[in-house]
Amino acid sequence: MISTNNDENLKEYFMLEFRALGDNDVSLVETWLYKEHVKKWYEIPHLDITIDDWMSEIKERNGEFQWLTHLIVLWEGTPIGLCQYYKCEDSDEDFGSLMLIGSYGIDYLIGEESFLGKGLGREIVSLLVDKIFSFPDIQRVTADIDKDNKASEKTLLSCGFTLLDTERNRYVITKD
Repeated sequence: MISTNNDENLKEYFMLEFRALGDNDVSLVETWLYKEHVKKWYEIPHLDITIDDWMSEIKERNGEFQWLTHLIVLWEGTPIGLCQYYKCEDSDEDFGSLMLIGSYGIDYLIGEESFLGKGLGREIVSLLVDKIFSFPDIQRVTADIDKDNKASEKTLLSCGFTLLDTERNRYVITKD
């Protein structure tokens, strides 16, 4: 949970919630992924990752990609974004020196432009990390971001993540 003495921030934290991504959400998520403020971070040419790749994972979430948990982010009941988490040991991603056992990876986005720049990214990541830290096998959460994504870097650092790997721009937070 966010440690704060500011009742307004605490109120905002509880206005956010997650729900499982459903079939009715797929077209909305696709719309978000193609928005320029999201696409520039989720389409990664040097890794040959396209928006179609992200959509394939979402469409195959009950099959080949069932190891990923996709969540819709709601603000006062309105969908505003997407996040996902997964056990790192289930992924074929190269995590470098990160210990895979006990590690979970996260991805997150705010798709609705009117919710950008309001500090909600921090609230989303904090809520997601709290959720994952409740799992019995968890030791750490990791996220890798584009080096130029300063908003995401600021979000991760404000949530207590530290830079683990400068080459991969991988951040990590460890459970106390």
